[in-house]
Amino acid sequence: MKTLIYSILSILLITSCTTYSESDLKRFDKEIKSYIKKNKLELSKSNSGLYYKVIEKGDGNFIQLTDTVAFTYTGKLINGTIFDQQKQPIQFKVKDLIACWKEVILTNKEGAELFLISPPQLGYGDRKLDDIPENSILIFNLKIEKSF
Repeated sequence: MKTLIYSILSILLITSCTTYSESDLKRFDKEIKSYIKKNKLELSKSNSGLYYKVIEKGDGNFIQLTDTVAFTYTGKLINGTIFDQQKQPIQFKVKDLIACWKEVILTNKEGAELFLISPPQLGYGDRKLDDIPENSILIFNLKIEKSF
């Protein structure tokens, strides 16, 4: 029950803090759908606009917002450019993660492996980072190794 409440609060927070217009959000979604179709992917879509697939269900406890999580991941842009890869588990507090990661992590268990495509409003938004242009659609392969 606690996990469900955190998930709902996270989604409400995510969707209420957007600075994008409705046409921007539709454009991002259209670009993601085109990528999914081109790559023949079968993904679910959350109410926030996140596309995801649970590749492997975890077998531990559900992750909580107050947890610290160790995970491995590969992050790439929609054009295929890898901008970050972590092959050894790295630790972060769940509350400090970007919105798309929080959303999938809070609805999964330790050991889960996930694939997600995040629109900009759930990633880094209009911030330009070293290897990530502003308003980028992000693709992640993510494995939750451990929570504590």
